[in-house]
Amino acid sequence: MKQPTEGRAIHKEKIWTRDFTLIVFANFFVFLCFQMALPTIPLYINHLGGNDQLIGIVVGVFTFSALLIRPYAGQALESRGRRFVFLTGLIIFTFSTGTFGFVSSMFFIFLLRFIQGIGWGLSTTASGTIATDLIPANRRGEGMGYYGLAGNLALAFGPTLGLTLAGVISFERLFLICSLLSVIALSLAIPIRYKQVEPKASSIKRWDFYEKTALPPSLLMFFITIPFGGITSFLPIYSAQKGIDGLEWYFLLYAAALMLTRLYAGRLYDAKGHQAVFFPGTFLIIASMLLLAWLPNSFIMYTAAVLFGLGFGTVQPALQAWAVRDAINRRKGMANATFFSFFDLGVGIGAICFGQIAYYFNYSAIYIVAAISIFGAIFLYLYFLKREKHIDLQSN
Repeated sequence: MKQPTEGRAIHKEKIWTRDFTLIVFANFFVFLCFQMALPTIPLYINHLGGNDQLIGIVVGVFTFSALLIRPYAGQALESRGRRFVFLTGLIIFTFSTGTFGFVSSMFFIFLLRFIQGIGWGLSTTASGTIATDLIPANRRGEGMGYYGLAGNLALAFGPTLGLTLAGVISFERLFLICSLLSVIALSLAIPIRYKQVEPKASSIKRWDFYEKTALPPSLLMFFITIPFGGITSFLPIYSAQKGIDGLEWYFLLYAAALMLTRLYAGRLYDAKGHQAVFFPGTFLIIASMLLLAWLPNSFIMYTAAVLFGLGFGTVQPALQAWAVRDAINRRKGMANATFFSFFDLGVGIGAICFGQIAYYFNYSAIYIVAAISIFGAIFLYLYFLKREKHIDLQSN
C-alpha cells in the first residue's frame, strides 16, 4: 500500500498562493449560495403543497443531473481547460438559482433543479481539480483540508441565513440573494491563472466516464454521503414535527466541528495515511445517525451535529486526496469527477429512498438506514485494505 510522503519536506512548499486564495474564496461563495438554498428548497416545495416523496425527488433530480454531467466535466477539464468548465458551470448555476423562486409548477421546478445540478456538477468538479493543481503534491491532504474549509464556513452561515431569510422575505428574493453570491464567486474565478491543458489526441476517449484509480475512495464516499439526503431534505420537517426548535444551531455546530477537523485531519492523512482517519470518522457518523433516529430534544440534535461534523470532516478530505493520489497528471480532473460523481450518487439515492421511507414509515427510520449505510462503507473499506495488502505482497 502506498503511503503519503512523510517528513519535513511536507512543510516546505507554499500552499497559500494568490490563485489558491482566489479558488478558496470562490468556492466559499458558491457553497454559501448552495447552502442557503439547500434547507429552504424543501420548505418551498412544502409551501407549494408537495409531500415527502416530491421533496425527495426534487433533491434527487439535482444530484443525478450533477452526476450525469461530471464525466463530461472530467473530460472537458483535460480537453477544453479548467477555465472553460469552471466559468460555464458558475454561469449555469447562477441563472438557475436566481430563477428558481419565480416558478410554481412542479414540472418547471424539476427542470430548473436539473439545470442547476448541471451547473453545480461542472463548477464543483472544476474547482476541486483547480485546487488540486495549485496544492503541492506532498501537502495535498493538508491543502484539500484548507480548501474544504471554505465549504465548511459556508455551511456554518448558509443554512442559518437561508432559514432566517425564508421567515422574513419571499422565496423569490431569497433565491435572488443566493444567485448574487454565485455572481461574486464568478467574479473571483475570472482572474485565476489556470493550468494550461494540452492533451494528446489519443488521451481523450469518447466513452471515458471514470478514473479507475479513484474508484475505491469514491465507492466509500457513496455510502458515506447517503445520510446527507436524510439531513438536508427531512431534518427541518422532522425536527418541526417533534416540536424541537433551533435547527439553525444544528448547522452551525456541524460546521464548527467540520472546521475543527480541518486543523488536523489533512495533516494526519499526509503523515499516516487514510487508515488513521477512516475508522474514527465513520464510527462518529454512525453515532450521529443513531442519535438523530432517537432525537428526544434539541441537546441530542446538537450532539449529533457535532459528531457528524467531526466524522465527516475527518473522512471526506482524506478520501478526496486518496482519489487523486494515484492518477497521472492528465487524469486528475477525471479522478475528481469520479469522486464527486459517487458523492452525488450517494446524496441523490439517499434523498429519493428516504423520501419513500418517510412516506411509508417515519422520519426516525431514515437515520437508522443511514447508519446501516456507514456500516456498509466500513466493510467495503476492510475489503479494499485486504486487496491492497495482497497486491503489495505479490509485488514484493
